[in-house]
Amino acid sequence: MLMIADLVKQFAQPGGGELTVLDVPRFEMAAAEQVALIGESGGGKTTLLHLIAGMLSATSGSIRVDNLELTRLSEQGRDRFRAETIGYVFQTFNLLPAFTALENVRLGMTFGSGRVDNNRAMYLLERVGLADRAHYRPKQLSVGQQQRVAIARSLAGRPKLLLADEPTANVDPASADSVLDLIIDSCRKESIALLMVTHSLEVAGRFKRIERLEDINRIPALRQANVE
Repeated sequence: MLMIADLVKQFAQPGGGELTVLDVPRFEMAAAEQVALIGESGGGKTTLLHLIAGMLSATSGSIRVDNLELTRLSEQGRDRFRAETIGYVFQTFNLLPAFTALENVRLGMTFGSGRVDNNRAMYLLERVGLADRAHYRPKQLSVGQQQRVAIARSLAGRPKLLLADEPTANVDPASADSVLDLIIDSCRKESIALLMVTHSLEVAGRFKRIERLEDINRIPALRQANVE
């Protein structure tokens, strides 16, 4: 499902020169596998997810998802790939405030095939326990409920790979377990590969396979200051 080889990402520094934040010799995931990637805040975890999702372009190396080489795609091609193949759960939810919960989930379908399946949208809201909040806007929902809508939206397009970026970071402890349950169980039920990044050992402990960013990345953490 996912194969990374000799992946390097550099950013230009204000004073000139390049800062290398990621140098990953090899990382692989099988179809439907669930992996927790643990690392300190600012260590490059989010950058890695953005590269896998095609939100950023790699400086060099290979990223292959579902037998498609991302580094050979244009920005438009990466956008199309992301819409058709990747689901993404953000820390900050990224819901559109003027849209209802149902509309936000439906929007997740339009990015890929463009076909909207109202029955699936409602089914996903039911699965996250928000069928009775389908017509509420984000500001009318609690933080935990907003994250649940974001999870439903990430699954709307039937992705092959779900990327979750610290999905419990902005929810209260009481909601954290239910959010994790939803993501893990939903991916298992629909045979979706899951890569979740976290700094929490407790969250990572829910996974059979745990990788540490410092073990797969050649760049020392101290050189990755201020990089998500």
